[in-house]
Amino acid sequence: MTEMRVAIAGLGTVGTGLLGIFAGDGADRAPRPLRVTAVSARNRSRDRGVDISDYEWFDDPVAMAADDSSDVFVELIGGEDGVAKAAVEAALKSGKHVVTANKALICRHGLALAQLAEEHGVALRYEAAVAGGVPVVRGLRDGLAQAQVFGVMGVLNGTCNFILSQMDETGASFDDALLEAQKLGYAEADPSFDIGGVDAAHKLVVLTALAFDAMPQLEDVDLTGIEAVSTDDIAAADELGLTVKLVAEAARHGDALALRVGPALVPSREHLAQISGSDNIVIAEAMPVGRVAFTGPGAGGGATATAVAADLVTIARGSTGPVFSVPAAKINAEPRVTAEDTHDPYFLRLQVKDQPGVLARVTNALGEANVSVDTIHQAPAQMPSDPASDEPVEIVITTHLVPRPVIRPLIDTLSGLHAVIGRPSMFPILTEEDPS
Repeated sequence: MTEMRVAIAGLGTVGTGLLGIFAGDGADRAPRPLRVTAVSARNRSRDRGVDISDYEWFDDPVAMAADDSSDVFVELIGGEDGVAKAAVEAALKSGKHVVTANKALICRHGLALAQLAEEHGVALRYEAAVAGGVPVVRGLRDGLAQAQVFGVMGVLNGTCNFILSQMDETGASFDDALLEAQKLGYAEADPSFDIGGVDAAHKLVVLTALAFDAMPQLEDVDLTGIEAVSTDDIAAADELGLTVKLVAEAARHGDALALRVGPALVPSREHLAQISGSDNIVIAEAMPVGRVAFTGPGAGGGATATAVAADLVTIARGSTGPVFSVPAAKINAEPRVTAEDTHDPYFLRLQVKDQPGVLARVTNALGEANVSVDTIHQAPAQMPSDPASDEPVEIVITTHLVPRPVIRPLIDTLSGLHAVIGRPSMFPILTEEDPS
């Protein structure tokens, strides 16, 4: 039986994990033998805990991608441009199948790469690019192939999930929780892509292409990171039975899409709230099937390497098919993206001066913005030890449905009120019943 020869570019945690799968005694369900023939990485002499002496070494991954010593090129380098993009393009042009875990690459160049793969009759697979070991890519592309998806939402970043969970469970500050995440290896030395929401936004764009046959740009995502979330926000949310999560969501509104990544409050009883550590969850709402959830480990060498290996088995079985849910020519490359039709209830927390008339001024500002109040919770004023002290009072307000474009101007207005101290916190309240 003809073997399928595999070249691997990038021997970090995932790459070495993949070599471990090939060397291990796990289930072998490929219809033809899979054999690693070549590898490439930045440092040939680094001790990776696996023996690479049997594989042909390439200093240049682009040259390895074009070399005829392999049938499939596995890209685990990372980055949306540069050598990763050049190597994938070289592999596709030389008639090789490609497997990648690179969400930034698929987000930025997925449509062009899909066209290239289809032109050369080869597969481009990227299960590991979204939610690690969770088979959400094939779940949307294949499992929901004949369903009409109108909303997806999920927790897609393990670093943010860990930090917010630590703040909730231990009362740690954001900075302390981030430091703990870095010590445990959940966060990079430069965590900006994770805590700023960019990593989740990359994944959301890929999910959008699969769910809606449309390829938005990263800049189309309404993006907010978790840097401004405080332990006071989390404590106030807990009092209302709500949990803070970084939620990525995409929904169809007529002929437009609404895309958002940001901190949101979800009822503590729901699946989104109960996802912890590095686990991920994606919930799709589709007709006629209804609500479908995909959950499991979203990060880690073993989980991600397992997803890469699964893609290799799929290719060995002869499955090429479209890169997304439909051929590249049917993907809308310039979808209309708008937030105008998106409405959510909101959580608003303010620190105000303990003065007469403050609450009236706050509610008047909400009224002028056409925001209807649902509940108001005011912490009881504490008797200051110093009669001249001006201790702040916390007010927590929940609203009825508010159009998304109203929120930032409203926060600016409230921040400008003399009696309001600092910038208010304002987060959407989401439920699994309505991903939009």
